[in-house]
Amino acid sequence: MRSPIRRTALIAVAAASGLAMAGCSSSSTPAAAPSSAATSAASAVKLIAPGKLTVCTHLAYAPFQYPDDSGKVVGFDVDIMDLVAKKLNVTQTIVDTPFEGIKSGEVTKTGKCDISAAAMTITDERKKAILFSDGYFNATQALLLPPTSTVKSLADLKGKKLGAQSGTTGLDYANANKAANGYEIIEYQDEPTQRQALLTGQIDGAINDLPVWSEVVKANAGKAIVGPQFDTGETYGFGMKLDNDALKKVVDEVLKTAKADGTYNSIHKKWIGTDAPKS
Repeated sequence: MRSPIRRTALIAVAAASGLAMAGCSSSSTPAAAPSSAATSAASAVKLIAPGKLTVCTHLAYAPFQYPDDSGKVVGFDVDIMDLVAKKLNVTQTIVDTPFEGIKSGEVTKTGKCDISAAAMTITDERKKAILFSDGYFNATQALLLPPTSTVKSLADLKGKKLGAQSGTTGLDYANANKAANGYEIIEYQDEPTQRQALLTGQIDGAINDLPVWSEVVKANAGKAIVGPQFDTGETYGFGMKLDNDALKKVVDEVLKTAKADGTYNSIHKKWIGTDAPKS
């Protein structure tokens, strides 16, 4: 998601459920009887609010984090963070905040959140301000196009308008290839606005993460298609304050365990629709 990139559903739902609010709680519940290892890990981690893992994200960005029809925030990242919260014997609390503060590391540096989970690509530049977990998802960029589009490559967008989301790797990729392909870039602050511009014919194509566009196509049958895909070698990571090694250790342990026992694959199938790639 997000440049790193990054977000479906349902501007109407977002408006109805008041997603601009600073905090939304997930449904995770504390582990009833944590193991000694979990207890040890929990005692080493200092959280900004007692009994809570405070998670910054940027809504909406399905299938990674978005409001369902009831207004509850759900998604791939939410499920992984619930595992981390359970390991710490606390509950997850979600804070919706602009992506700029997430990718800059400001939200964790200032103590607004313990961790960021926002489909955020790991980059060398971001590592200067963010302590990343191990990678948890390999991302691919793709174009969202009108259903009658004949675009097969970026070159086919010459003289046309390409929408990109601010602060994302999609925008970075679009900018890097702009001169060679001759399109105009229209920048949008979030994925719902970008998506709506494509669906209403304001732009000729939109670039963002493939899973995000797959969700848009499912929710808008016959109104859009997924076009060319670009393997940019991106990997998502969860972001923490630079010196928060204790929390990173717990998150990495949770990811390792989830991949080993099949939990990660179940989450991948639930939100992406396929088995997780073999590592």
